Amino acid sequence: MARKKRNPARSAAAATVTAGAVPSTVAGPSASSATAPLEGAGWIPVVLLATLMFLAPALGVTHEEMLQDTLKSMIVSLGALAAALAFFWEQWRRREPLRWHAVVWLPLGLAAYALGSMAWSHTYLAAVEAIRWVVFSLLVWLGLNTLSRERLPTLAAGIHLGALVASLWAALQFWFDFRLFPEGPPPASTFVNRNFFAEFAVCTLPFAAILLARARQSAQVALLSVSSAFIVVAILMTGTRAALIALWLQLLVVLPYAAWLYRGQLALGGWSRGTRWLAAGLLIATVAGLGVIPTGDPKIADEGRGMTALERGFKRTGSISASDPSLGIRMVMWKATAGMIRDRPLSGVGAGAWENAITLYQAEGAQLETDYYVHNEFLQLLAEYGIVGWLFLLALMAYLLDALRRTLTGRAPQQQAEGPWRAVLLCSLMSLMVVSNVGFPWRMASTGALFALCLGGLAASDARLGALAPWAASRIRWRPAMSQVALLIVAMAFVLAIYISQQAAQAEQKIVRATKLALSVSASANPRGRQWEPTKAEMLGLIREGIAINPHYRKITPMVADELARWGDWRDAIWIWESVLSSRPHIVAIMTNIARGYATLGQMDKALEYLARAEKVQPHAPSVLSLQVVLYGRTGQQEKALAIARQAIADKVYDYDLVNGTFVLAWRAGDYPLAAQAMELRMTGWPQTRTQGYLQLGNMYASGAKDREKALDAFRHALAMTPAGETEALLAEIPPEYRAALGLRGEAPAAAGQTSASKG
Repeated sequence: MARKKRNPARSAAAATVTAGAVPSTVAGPSASSATAPLEGAGWIPVVLLATLMFLAPALGVTHEEMLQDTLKSMIVSLGALAAALAFFWEQWRRREPLRWHAVVWLPLGLAAYALGSMAWSHTYLAAVEAIRWVVFSLLVWLGLNTLSRERLPTLAAGIHLGALVASLWAALQFWFDFRLFPEGPPPASTFVNRNFFAEFAVCTLPFAAILLARARQSAQVALLSVSSAFIVVAILMTGTRAALIALWLQLLVVLPYAAWLYRGQLALGGWSRGTRWLAAGLLIATVAGLGVIPTGDPKIADEGRGMTALERGFKRTGSISASDPSLGIRMVMWKATAGMIRDRPLSGVGAGAWENAITLYQAEGAQLETDYYVHNEFLQLLAEYGIVGWLFLLALMAYLLDALRRTLTGRAPQQQAEGPWRAVLLCSLMSLMVVSNVGFPWRMASTGALFALCLGGLAASDARLGALAPWAASRIRWRPAMSQVALLIVAMAFVLAIYISQQAAQAEQKIVRATKLALSVSASANPRGRQWEPTKAEMLGLIREGIAINPHYRKITPMVADELARWGDWRDAIWIWESVLSSRPHIVAIMTNIARGYATLGQMDKALEYLARAEKVQPHAPSVLSLQVVLYGRTGQQEKALAIARQAIADKVYDYDLVNGTFVLAWRAGDYPLAAQAMELRMTGWPQTRTQGYLQLGNMYASGAKDREKALDAFRHALAMTPAGETEALLAEIPPEYRAALGLRGEAPAAAGQTSASKG
């Protein structure tokens, strides 16, 4: 066999290093036997961290009354605190120093900035960011103090199993249109969006690779080969291009090089030829076999991006270009964010406040935020944190580059023993940096936790290398009283986290239930009917309770107000919109909605107040221009309104309300060509209004312009579009003197009266 031909001395040395026989610390001024008890302490904190990394991606919400990442955030936060409780319990009587590392200061610095920005920026968003970075810092520090080489395989197993189960959900969604978890673009696994899943999964592949490379038994090799390939197939199914770039970098460059470089420290260096063929054959066969199974999800099929995982993977990789539409949308956000960075280079806009400030930096005429995040973690960090963000990124990149240099150039036995795991951690972080350029994975609970633990594992390796990294690793003097105080603080934080989680779950449940009730009413034939009064009362009660718990939750809340406005309940719509605006004061579309509501209620002073606020942010937004036309027309400033309308139409900046309001004002002013132009634009842009539009044109020509031929022509178009069974109802819309000319018989229904078409 091939193994018998290997150099016995080299094989024995490799086995010794693989088994972890090389001492965990080295002599020198920065190394200390005081850290040795950490290597032999209990495994419970690491097991809890591994469990966290399994549960967060594997579990998902099976209903729409909670966001997927809310559940994952709960798992990560409570899991991190549980691991901290176990750690400090184990250190109850500890007197030896604990570890510290310079990298822990990085997220702590962001947390401190976030806490400070609560005083001058958006308090709620800054508080959320502070909590996020505190949990991140805790995970880094726990990793630093618990992740020995002997324990890293446990963490890797948890990460791999979590990614495997998540990939199974994604595959079921791709092949069978599996609908256990609500999702956006499929296959999204338990992540609601396939990009979120793919960005996480690709960062876990290095851990699958080292578990495979360490396997010694053929059964383990076979199982890990198939499971690793299965995750690759799931990533291909998503067609997420940033994740695909990271995938090809790993499979074609980084992982093969690391396997060759550290073959002497890994079990794969001693595999027999048969084991090597088994691993390679199963990897290729799994990807090739599963990768050609066509999708059973009609949504995926309709996208035209490939029917199989392999086809989608190659097609989407080949479609990467600067002219891509999705990249174009991101470019809009990046450009606006660059303006934000130029405006506030030192202070930033405040932690988490990008979504609150972005409307002030968007292109002229924009009235809605393009998204809630920049889709570039580095730009968002610089925009929000200013000089603190610059320092974080520069220090992080400098540390990672130095860690890479030391990993690749280390030749001492201790460095070689650390090399494989350092390569894995750096490879995962490299993949994270790649996907962070076009997404926001740091803000996703599962991926953010993986980021923190990779930094913690790398810092722990630095500590074991001792004098090789004197500037980074250090020690904290420790006493039993410190463990007891820390245990009390973490226990209090754990209870607080449970309360916050329960409140978040309740708020989302109430808001989502209210939204679903509102949409169900709107979908009915008569949403204003009395039979819906109990449902509306329940809906209003739920939305009030949800907003009372979290007045800053705005991703879904405005949808309820939109439906209320459609039913004519402007009072309730207004207070919901105003609750959103109190937290996010620069959203032009919501300002103009509130102004329309007040105008409908006859409170013109309030309507003009909100119009003025909107004009300060985006004076040329379509909703602002249309509101000017409507409000100026109602306050006796028709000429001013028509001048604005003419210019907006000439500039092709208009919406439904603008052209509709222009039609009414122009008709009243006797400017029939402008009225006709506005109606043509309305019917072209909103074709569902064509029948009513022709009726309105016919009545304008009949009663206003006194142009019989044009009136008849418009009425004929309306008739041609009216179903046969609805012709009688059309009689109420057409003046009696025109019915005979159109070949109509009979009288209009007595109760019909004059309609909006004849009134204009």
